[in-house]
Parts: sequence; C-alpha cells; structure tokens
Amino acid sequence: MTNVMIRPNRVSREIDSFFRDFFNHPAFESNSEADFAPRVDIKEDQDKVALIFELPGMEKDDIKVSVKDNVLSVSGERKIECKDENEKYIRSEIRCGFFSRSFTLPKTVDSNSVSADYRNGMLTISLAKREESKPKEIEVKVS
Repeated sequence: MTNVMIRPNRVSREIDSFFRDFFNHPAFESNSEADFAPRVDIKEDQDKVALIFELPGMEKDDIKVSVKDNVLSVSGERKIECKDENEKYIRSEIRCGFFSRSFTLPKTVDSNSVSADYRNGMLTISLAKREESKPKEIEVKVS
C-alpha cells in the first residue's frame, strides 16, 4: 500500500481553488509591493457574507477598507519594529510592512451595505445579501 502525504502547498491550492470558485474570481490578488498577506476566513449565512482578517499588532487607523466596482479591498501597514539589524534571528515568522488583499464580490451581495469592525487584532467585514438572493419560504396550502 502506498502512503499518500498531503503537502501544505497542495492544501493551500485546494482552498484557494474553493474560494476562486465561490467568488468566481481569484480569492487572493497580491500586490507586488506587499510585504505580507494576512490570513482571512470567509463565512456565509442566510443574511450576509463575512470576511474575518487576522491583523494582530495593527492600529485601526492603519487599515483601509474600500469597495469599488464590486471589488472589496483591504490594505494597510503593520508598523511595529520586527527586525533589529544587530540581532541574529534563528527563525523569523512575524511579518511587517504593507499588505493588500482584494476580493470580487458575488452578485448575491449588496456592495452598498458593508460594515467593518476591528477588535482584538481581528477585522470583521460584513456584507449584507441582496433581498432577492435570500432564501424564501413559501407556504404550501392544503386544498
């Protein structure tokens, strides 16, 4: 029997593929000048789609959220000091500097109804669904 090993890169590609299909657009567009890309969870319920970004160590004023031409963009800059040139790092995983992530919104979302909340290093962006895209319950009458 052959052992099958799933590599993290493969899993990452499969997750990206899922979001690409969901939003009918690449889930992640990196800006060539970006220094890092924060992680994001995307969840959906009957009334809204929510994107939750991991942004520890950032101030609210260092984060920009915008919607233009049905594209949600989140960008910012983590300004904390990460590297000291005089110190030797054995491992360095904390990313600092500029980031930018963009998402094409599905047609089910009302791009005029967007709210953002930043708390404890987590940015939550809520996008209300259009009324016509919400599930409707139809009463069945017995005759």
